[in-house]
Amino acid sequence: MIRSLDISTSALVAQRTRLDTVSGNIANMSSLTDETGKPNPYRARRVVFQTDDELTTSSGASGVKVSEIQTDESEPLYKHDPKHPLAIKEGKWKGYVAYPNINLTGQMVDALEATRSYEANVGVMEITKDLSRESLSIIA
Repeated sequence: MIRSLDISTSALVAQRTRLDTVSGNIANMSSLTDETGKPNPYRARRVVFQTDDELTTSSGASGVKVSEIQTDESEPLYKHDPKHPLAIKEGKWKGYVAYPNINLTGQMVDALEATRSYEANVGVMEITKDLSRESLSIIA
């Protein structure tokens, strides 16, 4: 039964990382420059999960872990605003400002999904604790 708690805990950690990543994406929706101040909009990030074979049970159930946090290298979103101080001065996108490639609706869906998964795993942990408690009361 303790292995079940380990598996659920791995999911809590993974989903917390996912929610932290979504929070960072939303927080940086207006970040148009990099840390040096040069025009370079923030790039959305996405968590990739993988099976954690170290937590595999005899029944084949496995934990989960974050394998990587990917940066979305797709084009930034361009908005026409020639008077903006960061507007592109020449070329195809002259007069446009490059904004982060973040879809707020998609981020909110990811946040909701991560939250629901987190809650479900907390529920599994509660059930596991109750079963352990019942087992101990029967044995003792």
